Amino acid sequence: MQSSNGRPRGGGSGHESPAENHEGHDPTPAEATGKVRYHDPWYDALASGWGEMDGTGGPAPAVPAARREDADHAVRAGDVYLEVQRSAAFQEVRGRYLRFVVPATVVFLTWYVAYVVTATTAPGFMARPVAGAVNVGMVAGLGQFLTTFLLTWAYARHARLRRDRAALELRWDTQELTRGIRGGTS
Repeated sequence: MQSSNGRPRGGGSGHESPAENHEGHDPTPAEATGKVRYHDPWYDALASGWGEMDGTGGPAPAVPAARREDADHAVRAGDVYLEVQRSAAFQEVRGRYLRFVVPATVVFLTWYVAYVVTATTAPGFMARPVAGAVNVGMVAGLGQFLTTFLLTWAYARHARLRRDRAALELRWDTQELTRGIRGGTS
């Protein structure tokens, strides 16, 4: 078996170090001209066959290009997505999302900034004991964690109850429309 750089791989009885591998070999044309090549094991694994010789001395066949759709189909598929974006169902899903996320973000960031500003500007207030060694700063800090978990739960619940079903129906409709444009493929 040959490596991708055209040299035979060591088929001996054990592991060869790079120094042993290069002892007594004829220099490659790149080495003879002063351009030093080094053995890169990742090149052999990841790029084997790309622009290499096919073993018979001829170039290996080119890697096939990725499947490309006809430009006319791509334009029509883009029109489907624009049509869906303009639809009342999409606008309703987006509106439900924004009606939850914007106020929740404002409330949470206000609470966070208030905590940081209070901790910075009123250390005496934050150090006021609540119960034993627990002070106002500790309670407010734990409140930050609690509100993070509550907000996550509320977001997931809102998405499940108010948006997921409509979003999945939109996705299904979009896939059906684009499948029809592509002629039943995909």
